[in-house]
Amino acid sequence: MSVLSLFGLQSAIWSPSQLNRHIRQVIESDYRLSDLWLAGEVANLSHPASGHLYFSVRDSEAAVRCVMWRPEVARLRRLPRDGEAVEAHGHLSVYEAGGQVQLYADQIRFAGEGELYQEFLRLKAALEAEGLFDSDRKRTLPAWPRRIGVVSSPTGAALRDVANVLSRRYPLAELILSPTPVQGEAAPAAIVEALRAVNGYSRPDVILLVRGGGSMEDLWAFNTEGVVRAIVDSNAPVVTGIGHETDVNLADFAADRQAPTPSAAAEIATPDRAELAAELTQIRQRLARAWRQQRETLHSQLAEQRVALGLGSPQARIANARQRSDDLARRLVAAVRHELALRQAALRGLIQTLSAVGPETVLARGYAVVRRLADGEVVRSIAQVTAGDSLGVRVSDGSFGARVEGN
Repeated sequence: MSVLSLFGLQSAIWSPSQLNRHIRQVIESDYRLSDLWLAGEVANLSHPASGHLYFSVRDSEAAVRCVMWRPEVARLRRLPRDGEAVEAHGHLSVYEAGGQVQLYADQIRFAGEGELYQEFLRLKAALEAEGLFDSDRKRTLPAWPRRIGVVSSPTGAALRDVANVLSRRYPLAELILSPTPVQGEAAPAAIVEALRAVNGYSRPDVILLVRGGGSMEDLWAFNTEGVVRAIVDSNAPVVTGIGHETDVNLADFAADRQAPTPSAAAEIATPDRAELAAELTQIRQRLARAWRQQRETLHSQLAEQRVALGLGSPQARIANARQRSDDLARRLVAAVRHELALRQAALRGLIQTLSAVGPETVLARGYAVVRRLADGEVVRSIAQVTAGDSLGVRVSDGSFGARVEGN
């Protein structure tokens, strides 16, 4: 008999769905179970066509069922394998229909990545404090690179991806490979040397530092201090395309531009041939319009200059001088005629005056002109003559002689 029965109390009766719902609410109300890492080995891995991932994380004594939905699965660099040691992050809840306690995972770290991640954060903070990741020190990529250096494995898929993109997108550029291993203990020093070499012997306009995806251990060479400093010290700007879109490394922070994949790095570093052709077409059209406008302007100016030249030419000046000469001649003739007319009028006046007061008119009025015959002198006074002098007398209709008889 239960304790509740001793006191006359009835135990609560639950349905399975009520109980599972209550258990879920209790579990989800515990903040410690809403954000946890679960470490162990993968077991019972299932990856159906839905894209979701079902597995268990177990140790030597127990196992916890886990589920990861397709969007989170897509962000994984690779799928875990049965028996592989992992650390799965997520929140604990209950699948009510089956009454199963499950970890709803959103991240999976493979064995060893936890320590590497801590080292990643430590080195990132130290290099960031030096200003190596500052955006203001990053350089602008050239718009039309003529020489592109590629630092990558000569046998990797990353190099083929870059070459394919460049041949399709921008075949004008010269591709120069500086080969290096991109994984393993020798990779960091080799990458540093490859960056220095391609800067030294080929002087590229831009450098692509690329490799394909992999685990954190596979990509660790790009999280080393030497590689970061070699990127910062590069003479040419560096574009990184390391791993997949979800991969993050210190080389990306140091690079002048970061791309999610090697192919994307090649696209970022080069213009598109189709876009270039379209831009050239637009430039050609603008040049044609500008030339037409300039030609019309020049034609207009030429017409104005032709008119001005015609007005200022010697022939025009001669024509103007000839016309002015004719005009001056007409004016001279008119002036001479006017002056002649004035003088003729004056002469007529003088003639009339002379006719009115001339000797003939005076003689006609009864006067005479007396001259001494001896010397022809006009006698104006009686004192000029003596008795016996011979005189000549002129009257209006003739002359006759006379002698002075006395005075």
